[in-house]
Amino acid sequence: MPDPALADAAAVNPLGARADADSLLPPIEDEPAPTPLNSSALRMEGYVWNVRQDAFDYNGTEIVRDYIDHPGAVAVLALDDQDRVLLIQQYRHPIRMREWELPAGLLDVDGEHAYIGAQRELAEETDVVASEWNVLTEFYTSPGGSNEVIRIYLARGLSPATEVFERTEEEADMITRWVSLDDCIDAILARKVQNPSLVVGVLAAAASRARGWASLGPADLPWPRHPSNWDHTV
Repeated sequence: MPDPALADAAAVNPLGARADADSLLPPIEDEPAPTPLNSSALRMEGYVWNVRQDAFDYNGTEIVRDYIDHPGAVAVLALDDQDRVLLIQQYRHPIRMREWELPAGLLDVDGEHAYIGAQRELAEETDVVASEWNVLTEFYTSPGGSNEVIRIYLARGLSPATEVFERTEEEADMITRWVSLDDCIDAILARKVQNPSLVVGVLAAAASRARGWASLGPADLPWPRHPSNWDHTV
């Protein structure tokens, strides 16, 4: 016999019974799906990243997909003792905007660990170093058309760098600014800033702070989702 309480809940909310059943499922988690390739060809070799075309069998059909083959990147949410985030403002040509961002950069140094790359980018872009590092979160920027993955680090224990770096091209007129974490959240929710690393990093930091930073990972946490760890053989 159906549970009368569930029947009443479903009458008020048609999704009530489904929600009750869903509560019995395990927590959500992305699932690795290594898919053998029939072929893989470089379609365009770019200055920073390439365009690759793969053919593979999926659900009984051969599928061909072009995508941006990217080296990956790191971003740094540097947080001071007053819960202020160190932001940079930089020109981004594809969107014709000077947008607010977290310090970030490509993982384009062969053999360099992401943690070392994050330290390097923070120092080069802001003239700041940190003594305490943790993995905050990771995300794919556009998984339908790119394999770019970004790891965001939380950096604390901040101090001035001993070396001041020369900046050129888009970085030549880059500025930095300290903004409270709460003000960053307000700017995101008001749709005033839209850089993905900034949005993801700030919201992840706010959620982690609310949980006593219990979600943080060690700086040298393995990164199996980075494309360099995949098998690209045909």
